[in-house]
Amino acid sequence: MIIRSLLRKSTLIRRKPCIILTRRCLVTKSADPLRILFCGADEFSIASLEALHHEKVVNPDLIESLDVVCKVGKKHGRGLKNVRDVPIVAAAQKLSLPLHQLETFTGWQCPRPEGQAINLVIAVSFGLLIPPRILTNAEYGGINVHPSLLPDFRGAAPIHWALLHNCKTTGITLQTLHHHHFDQGNILLQTPHPGLEILNPDSITPTELSAFLAPKGAELLLRGLRERIFLSGPYPKRTSGLTRPAPKITPEDRHIDWGKWSAEEILRRHRVIGPLWSKAAVGRPPGRSEKRIIWCSGFEKLHTSHNTEPGVGLIAASDSNIYIRTIDQQTLRAKSAIVEGSGEKAAGHAVKRANMVDGDTKHVMGNPETRQLWSPFA
Repeated sequence: MIIRSLLRKSTLIRRKPCIILTRRCLVTKSADPLRILFCGADEFSIASLEALHHEKVVNPDLIESLDVVCKVGKKHGRGLKNVRDVPIVAAAQKLSLPLHQLETFTGWQCPRPEGQAINLVIAVSFGLLIPPRILTNAEYGGINVHPSLLPDFRGAAPIHWALLHNCKTTGITLQTLHHHHFDQGNILLQTPHPGLEILNPDSITPTELSAFLAPKGAELLLRGLRERIFLSGPYPKRTSGLTRPAPKITPEDRHIDWGKWSAEEILRRHRVIGPLWSKAAVGRPPGRSEKRIIWCSGFEKLHTSHNTEPGVGLIAASDSNIYIRTIDQQTLRAKSAIVEGSGEKAAGHAVKRANMVDGDTKHVMGNPETRQLWSPFA
């Protein structure tokens, strides 16, 4: 009787029925307990990993095993002797989960927990495309947690671009992993329209928004697994609504366009992806050159204005700040800066030492001892 009871229990664990409602009919499907290969990297992915581990402990009928994959750490420091691991390494070690670090998937073989094949791949903020051979060999394919309402903000930096576009709402999408492209899979689950409200949208940072969205992503992921959403489909791609791109942030995204960006745009960019930078002329022609200047402390918007071209930098004798006019006739004050090839200094002192300032004085902003840079910032 005991053996027969154990056999019945084992059968229940190995294959669990699931009812899924599709557009065509009501279908009964079953799925083996999940043997998951989790691919992650940053703090956003850690929330999903911790949720999966907890579910594995309390619901082994659903999750049988959990292996973690991440990229190898980056070497840094003098002689590149130190290695900085991605945050998920410490999280996986704390949870005592099998950890696999790799440079590339080329030649890499999936683990086989207790001799059995991985049957579901989950990627959250991973950064590498999962090869088709791995997705094909996993019985249930792959799914991804993406912090936007796809197809809007498809790309590597959806949180940053949502803030750069001054969005008031955002959301989470659970999608299948496409074999050849990022964020081109079928949408399985999604935050209902109009999405989640972004608290304090005029001051929130990407780190704060990521911390807010991470547990929401973990919740949606667990809901999808519990409902066996990966067994259903095919799902039609969502084509309505906004489709703004969200590519990886580059240095050029931080390069201030003084001829186009308003004061608010400059302040927002510094908050989201700063510090920003410009170029300024060094010396008089014909031997003039250009150097980059990094606005490390950001800017403060003043309630005064001066009648100069956008991007013109002014230095008053009374302080060491730089005052710059924007395209919308606002004035920004920069307190510190780094000129290419030197360290951080008070902004006025930095450009003076770099020979970026005209020797003549002007009467600007009520100050007769104001000096101007050789040319507007570019």
